[in-house]
Amino acid sequence: MSDLRYVIALDQGTTSSRSIVFDQNQQVVGMAQREFTQFFPEEGWVEHDPREIWASQIGTMNEAVAVSGIDPSCIAAVGITNQRETTVIWDRATGEPIYDAIVWQCRRTAGIVDELVRQPGMKEHIRATTGLLPDAYFSATKIRWILDHVSGAQARAERGELAFGTIDSWLVWKLTGGSVHVSDVSNASRTMLYDIHRLDWDDAILRALDIPRALLPEVRSNSEIYGYTDFMGQRIPVAGMAGDQQAALFGQACFDVGDAKCTYGTGCFLLMNTGGKVITSENGLLSTIACQIDGKTSYALEGSVFVGGSLIQWLRDGLGLIRHSSDTGKRAANVPDTGGVYLVPAFTGLGAPWWDMYARGTIVGITRGTTADHIIRAADEAIAYQVADLVHAMEADTGSPLTALRVDGGATRDAFLMQFQSDILGKQALRPRILETTALGAACLAGLATGVWDGLDDIKQRWSLGHRFDPAMDAAHVQWLVDGWHRAVERSRGWIQPA
Repeated sequence: MSDLRYVIALDQGTTSSRSIVFDQNQQVVGMAQREFTQFFPEEGWVEHDPREIWASQIGTMNEAVAVSGIDPSCIAAVGITNQRETTVIWDRATGEPIYDAIVWQCRRTAGIVDELVRQPGMKEHIRATTGLLPDAYFSATKIRWILDHVSGAQARAERGELAFGTIDSWLVWKLTGGSVHVSDVSNASRTMLYDIHRLDWDDAILRALDIPRALLPEVRSNSEIYGYTDFMGQRIPVAGMAGDQQAALFGQACFDVGDAKCTYGTGCFLLMNTGGKVITSENGLLSTIACQIDGKTSYALEGSVFVGGSLIQWLRDGLGLIRHSSDTGKRAANVPDTGGVYLVPAFTGLGAPWWDMYARGTIVGITRGTTADHIIRAADEAIAYQVADLVHAMEADTGSPLTALRVDGGATRDAFLMQFQSDILGKQALRPRILETTALGAACLAGLATGVWDGLDDIKQRWSLGHRFDPAMDAAHVQWLVDGWHRAVERSRGWIQPA
């Protein structure tokens, strides 16, 4: 292998698009990032413009390569990781979206979910087939909403004129000039339409929602050449693809059964590798596909927190309590505790283990002595409480305690948050040297398919610890804090009445 081979990872997130250039030693040699517009047309609705997503992503791709100074002829592959569940439908002939992307956070389809699960046996079928709990979070009912609300869309979908995709599909379509319509197993497993056992779209759910198969992408593995993109005069293979959380699991080298990581991004997502076995949760977690390489499929248990880092963004943009996200930990440390304040960030409902589409955000325990710093600290602590709930649910499902938690994502730069997380869990939090593990996972998947790395052992040996946080809080005090958190959660639940 040449010493001059690089992989570009396209990391398309909920609030920004990034591109990162990695060398063969998994060092970052170039990076660029752009935020894009968030649309909130109605209460509980969240949309993105797919055209802006593409423009921001290809823009950062050019910038990252320019910053790196590398010769484009040395780029071995492009890998993609993406916000999952977010739904785009476009015209196959023109490549134009027929509606804005409906984002994973959007709750507009809660009523469709309610109608779906009224069909006899459908709730149980969805759980047994897809590994998911019926919820507006997933892509299936978002597809149904678009087909219902765009004139002529259902008939055009049935004629094969339209294409559905999560953001991975949209990016591959654009990168390959509209010649490739694919998804990967990890993203497909988050649509609530995919049988994770048979590894195919499920006809019963498609019929229940009247979604034509002609609309759907071909589902492929996570590490193979899907097609080629013309970039800076080079024909480069697009060779790796995974939803953001599965990509982070891979980037954290969680290749063995029982390995677990939590990514602190817009939301927080805890995944544990369960190998070739699908574990059905009794505690509100999801079963999902972790990865498929060379025909071997591995699975994961997953817990999802809808509002993680976006809570800090809300403190900044919605309340104006901080000027920069990086201020959060310092402001939280200004006070010894929250003064009894709890903030439950159920802005778009509650995810695991509660699964309450009708919960809404709550702040409780406010007194005349409450200051902005108390609320900021309560927000930071709320992220850790939500993750702790996921860890405890996962331990109950697997029957084995985690010895340590690998952590990654932008919010892990907040040392206050990471220390509080370790304290609340009573476990070590292990932060890697490379925090951008989601992008790294996409790069590794693409590099495996193109010979940049030799195999899983090669990748695993390159993982290195950046910082270890050790628990230091008294167990009785931890329990007192967690009890208060659960009381606050109960006050947020069922706030919105179903239509």
